Formats: sequence, C-alpha cells, structure tokens
Amino acid sequence: MRPAELNRLTVQESADRYVELIRARTSTGALSPATAELYARDVATFVRLAGAGRVLDDLTGEDVDAVLLAFARKPDERRTRPDGAARPAPGQAVQSASSQARFRRSVSALFKHATLAGWVQINPMAAATVTARERGGLRPERRALTREQAQGLIGAARELGGAGGAEAGPAAAPGPAPGPESGADPGADPGAGHKRRRRRDQRTELRDALIVLLLTTLGPRVSELVRANVEDFYTNDGVRYWRIFGKGGRTRDVPLPADVARVLDAYLERGRSGGSPDKALLLSWRGRRLARGDVQAVIDRVQRRVESDRRRSVTPHGLRHTTATHLLADAVDMDAVRRVLGHSDLATLGRYRDELPGELEVAMRAHPLLRRPARRADGA
Repeated sequence: MRPAELNRLTVQESADRYVELIRARTSTGALSPATAELYARDVATFVRLAGAGRVLDDLTGEDVDAVLLAFARKPDERRTRPDGAARPAPGQAVQSASSQARFRRSVSALFKHATLAGWVQINPMAAATVTARERGGLRPERRALTREQAQGLIGAARELGGAGGAEAGPAAAPGPAPGPESGADPGADPGAGHKRRRRRDQRTELRDALIVLLLTTLGPRVSELVRANVEDFYTNDGVRYWRIFGKGGRTRDVPLPADVARVLDAYLERGRSGGSPDKALLLSWRGRRLARGDVQAVIDRVQRRVESDRRRSVTPHGLRHTTATHLLADAVDMDAVRRVLGHSDLATLGRYRDELPGELEVAMRAHPLLRRPARRADGA
C-alpha cells in the first residue's frame, strides 16, 4: 500500500525540481556551476530516455537498466571515428566507460534525493544491474603522459616562456590555432616553421607556457584554471602560492615550483594585457577571460613544438592524471598529492593513478628487501 505522503510526480516534474535544487546549491558553494550543469545535462538525458510523462515511482530496476543501456548506445557527438566520420565504427562503444559511470552516478543521485523527498517508495537503483567499467574505457587523451612525454611538453613550454619573455623578435608559435580568443596565428604553416610577426598585444607565448606548466605540474581542474584571478597568487616567505578555489567551496593553497613561479612573474610583468579591466589571470589577446575550450587549443599549440617521438595528444584532464601519476610514482606522500589535486579523500586519488610502462620492472630492480646493507663506518 502506497503511503499517504507519497508525491506521485512525473519524471519531468521530479527532474525539474531536482535540477532547481542542485543549481541553487551553487550559490552556497556546495557545488561548482560546472558540476551542477553536468548533473542537469545528465538528468535531461535521463528524462528523454525514461519518458517525461511517466510517474517516477512507477520506474523499476529493469526500467533503469533500459535507460542505462540506451545511454551506453547513444552516440557521443564529441567523438569521431579515425576516418573522420561522425559516428563510431560498428562494434565500438559509443559512450566511453567513464561517461557511462558518470551518467549512472547522476541518475543514482536523482533517485537518492527522490527517496528522501518522498517521490518514490523504493529506490530502483538498488535493483539495477547495468554497470560501467570505470577504467577500461578511458580515452588515451585522458590518460597520463609518460615521463618522456611530460618532460617534452614541459621543455616546449619552458622554451616558449623564454622566447615570450624576450624583448626582441616577437615570433609566433608555428602552427595555426583554432580560435581567435586563444591568441591564434592563422597564417602560420606548421610544416614550414615560418616565423610570423604579430603586434605585441597579440603575443601569447608567456600565457601559453604558464597554462601548460600549471596544468602539468599542479594538475588543477580546467575550471579552476580559467577561474583563477591575479589576486589568487601571493608570496609567503619567498615562496609563490596559488590559492585555488575548488569544488564544493573548498580552497587549497599550493606552492608553485620555482620554474613555474618565474614564468608566472614574467607573464604578469610582460605577457598579460595590463590595460584590461578584467581581474582574470588568463586573458585572450583581446583582454577577455579565457574560456575552458581555449585551454585545449593552447595545449595543442604547445604540443606542436615537441619532438614527434615524445608527442602525444592529451586533454587538460589528462594532464591532471599526469600530475597525480608521476608524483605518486616518485613516492610523494599520498596525502600531499591529494591536497595538491584538491580531492576530499584518498579513495578519489586512486582513480587518477595511471599505469606507466616499465614501472613494475623498475620496482623489482629497486626491491627494498634485496638492497645490500650499508657498511658500518668502523668496518665491523
């Protein structure tokens, strides 16, 4: 028998109320706007797949399974086949495992709230059987770079920062950039190494170098990077710090490596548009705050300076994986890495630790139980 207080909302009505709630949580800092929009997008997809007019309480575990499977087969417009076609090749998963897992978490959060609010008697997620592989579908561009690949990218950023900080010869980076806001040089030929002079206010070398160095060495979320303001960077006892405003209203103060701090200071002194009223750290050459989509264009442009045998496509999130993987591989304390990345617990950090080629062989060669004991100074 259904309890009297049960509110038989339709799927659309419950989704609208839930999305309104999660968007309201951004005003208190409990959720970032980007995270709230991800939830809202997944909930909208759930409404389309489940049926807007159905009563939420009538959905069963089998219905939820059908929705999860339908989402798994749904084409991902962001991904294309190797031959450039719009849809994945037959037999390939159209949604990555990480996207499927994220969608399942969003649906689960909706039903958890619906249970507490009295919209459903029994949470159907308890009877759902469809799960996604958490790691198997991670795209190569989101995996960590190897040490050689990461060092190649950092080396290219250092060279770019040095060239951008020089007073003479405003040479543009080889290769076209995708958009006008990211500081593009549309006339450059990537194969010819042609140098093209630009106005001083259109030079973005120092900014591009700073973006790549911050992403590769500190691993911030791309939303944290583009939201950063000049005032978020300060000096304490001679050490440069970045106060990062992260998810859930949490902040963390992360010290900058010396090389990164030098590029930051050079950018603030000579590379940033000083006449812009915007307080943002990262500006387009037009003086506007850089957008999330522009960051990928910057990484790709710096990657073109890396030797071909050390170059691999990578996303900003892949550089976050790179930071976590190499800090942990170098035996840095796990809690320190967690604090650098801004995770609330160590369990989340484990998902960012990617496997590196040859790391097991290195571990066995340096096995602590096979080291020769140190000889005592007295010869005993």
